[in-house]
Order: sequence, then structure tokens, then C-alpha cells
Amino acid sequence: MVTLRLMWGLLVLSVVAASPRRYVRQAELDNYDNNKVDLDLNVDSDVYDYYDGIDEPQIEIGTLSPDEDIDPSHHASLEEEEEEEVEHVEHEERRTVEGREDKELPIKPQLIPSGSGESGTLMGPSAQGGMGTCMLCTCLVGSVYCDDLKLDRVPPLSKETTHFYARYNKIARIGKSDFANLNKLKRIDLTSNGISRIDDDAFFGLPALEELVLRENIIRQLPALPPSMTLIDASLNQLGSTGIQREAFKDMPGLRYLYLTDNNIDHIPVPLPDSLRSLHLQNNNIQMMHEDTFCNPHNLNYIRNALEDVRLDGNPINLSRTPQAYICLPRIPIGALI
Repeated sequence: MVTLRLMWGLLVLSVVAASPRRYVRQAELDNYDNNKVDLDLNVDSDVYDYYDGIDEPQIEIGTLSPDEDIDPSHHASLEEEEEEEVEHVEHEERRTVEGREDKELPIKPQLIPSGSGESGTLMGPSAQGGMGTCMLCTCLVGSVYCDDLKLDRVPPLSKETTHFYARYNKIARIGKSDFANLNKLKRIDLTSNGISRIDDDAFFGLPALEELVLRENIIRQLPALPPSMTLIDASLNQLGSTGIQREAFKDMPGLRYLYLTDNNIDHIPVPLPDSLRSLHLQNNNIQMMHEDTFCNPHNLNYIRNALEDVRLDGNPINLSRTPQAYICLPRIPIGALI
């Protein structure tokens, strides 16, 4: 056992003796770094010596002289080409802008049949002087306002017209074709135009017509009107004793307002529909009223509740003489009682 320990110790000593010393290896490394530094310094000095031996070119700073070989006309042609290019660009820009404006403009009016029976006009259809009706008048949705424009005839109207106002003009005649094919027309107001003649079929063919105002004209004959009427105002005309057709208002179940003041009428235009609420006949020449004018003499229980406003003032009639003529009314008519 002792022998084995001795042999192991000798082996360890031999291995340690065979390995190089640490300080020797470090010294070798230090010598290597010093040699490397010297080598680098020598190389750098050689490089610097090489660059010092090269003559660097001298750069002269100044302005360049113009090329004498360039033709002056060439400059002019270049300027012309630039101007042409600018003009081309401006032209393209104008075309683009015009294209945008064309897209933004409203659609041009289409050709449609006019209400005057002509072959066709534009909407706004052509009126006086070739000007469109909606350029001459004011158009709001289905309403056309042509007041106080010195018109001497009804301008062509669109089929979509529902309300037409042409007050204070110089229209003398209403023809049968002035409102033809205007199936949506509900109201016509021709106040103060100097109208003296109306064709008998001028309004009768309008299925939607409800209100007709013909005040302050010189009409002598009231034309036939459609059964759809709710308001008729023909005051301040010259209807006289023959200007209203017999039973003119009989077949108008929706008529509520009938104004016929200042017409020199000598009778109440019966029969009147039960729907009537207001009847103005003041300042005429009515001299008498019969028992069946408003009431039903064969039915004493009959009451006419709707007719609350009857004006007979300004007529040579004494209402107290015929009380049975208005006993069925909710209110006594306005007029002379003595």
C-alpha cells in the first residue's frame, strides 16, 4: 500500500515537471504583441510616405464659360417647346374643369307635350320671347307663379303642375287647349287679367281641379266646371242674368265655397249642393227668394247644417218677407230685413 502511494506521487511530479512554465508563455505573448505594434507602425509610415510622394491636382474655382459651339437658335427652340408644353397643360386643365362643370350642370329639360296643344315645348316650356316658363315664372315643386308679368296668354305648363297662379296680367282669353292634359292641376288663380272670354271646355276636362279663382275680370259667361270643384270665386265680373248655366252647381257634391259678388246677378243659382258652407252674393240685383231656395218645403224637419254663411247684403231684397226660405239654415242670411 505504501508502495502504491509512492508510485502515484512520482507520477504526479513527473507530469508537473513536463508542463511549461506559465510565466514563460505569458512572456512569449507579450513579445508577440510588441512585435505586432512595431509591424503596424512600419506599415503606416510606409503608406504615409507613399501618399506624400503623389502630386495632388490643383482645382481652380471659378465660373464656367458658355459653350461657344451652342447655336443661339437652339435656345429659342427650347423656349418655344416649353411654351407649347405649358399651353398644352393649361388646355388639358381647362378641358378637365369644363368636364366637371358639365357634370355639375342640371339635366337639360326634355321635350314634353305642352298644355297649349302645341307639338311640344321644353320645361320650363317656351313662353314669351322663347324664355322658359320656369325662367320667366317661379316654379316650386308643382306650383307655378306667374303673377304681374304682363302675360297676354297662358304659358305652357308641365303635366306635373298642381297649382297655377297668373294674377294681375293681361290675359284676355282662355282657350280650351290652355290647360289640356293637366290631369294633376288642382288650383287655378287668374285674378285681375281682363279676361272676357272662356271656352266652354277650358276647365271641364280637368279631373283634379278643385279651386278656380276668376275675380276681377270682365267674364260674361261662366264655363262648365268639373264635379270635383270645392271653391269657385267669380266675383267682380259681368255675369248678369244669363251668365250662369242652369243647374251649374248641382253635380258638385264637394262644393263648399261659392263667391259671385258684384256680378249684376238677378237670381240665386239653385239648386245648390248640401255640402255648401259659404255663399256670397252681395252687391247684385237679387230681388226675391223662394221657399225651396235653401230649404225643403215638403220636409219641415230638414235642416241644412253646413250652410252657415249666406251674404245677400247689397241686393234689393227684403229678407223679412220670406222667412220660410231660410228657416232650415243655422244662421239668418246677412241682408236687408226691412
